Amino acid sequence: MSDAKPSVLFVCVHNAGRSQMAAAWLTHLAGDRVEVRSAGSAPVGSINPAAVEAMREVGIDMSARTPKILTVEAVRASDACITMGCGDTCPVFPGKRYLDWKLEDPAGQGIDAVRRIRDEIEIRVRGLVNELLPG
Repeated sequence: MSDAKPSVLFVCVHNAGRSQMAAAWLTHLAGDRVEVRSAGSAPVGSINPAAVEAMREVGIDMSARTPKILTVEAVRASDACITMGCGDTCPVFPGKRYLDWKLEDPAGQGIDAVRRIRDEIEIRVRGLVNELLPG
């Protein structure tokens, strides 16, 4: 990571569930100390309503978020690129950190399943915050 404010890009195929929840958690936990992006290789028209509801239950509002297309520029501008176990291929640039978080896809799942995914993402993002912002 650079000495400047760290930046993280979360990627999943549709940018409607996992990557949006991860971005929302990181923004919630780190505030403006980390630059946060999310994107998808084949974004859909809107955020998964079950993901919005699951995050609302923990006090995080994702209702205004919209899926975005993955771009080379977004990867280039990020210190870390975290894919969500969905087979996305991100452009690779030297000096970037790449992680793949194997997470169940919330698409088509009920709220109970999405809550479990949300909670697993929270644990991983808390660990990431501790790495990015030690102390």
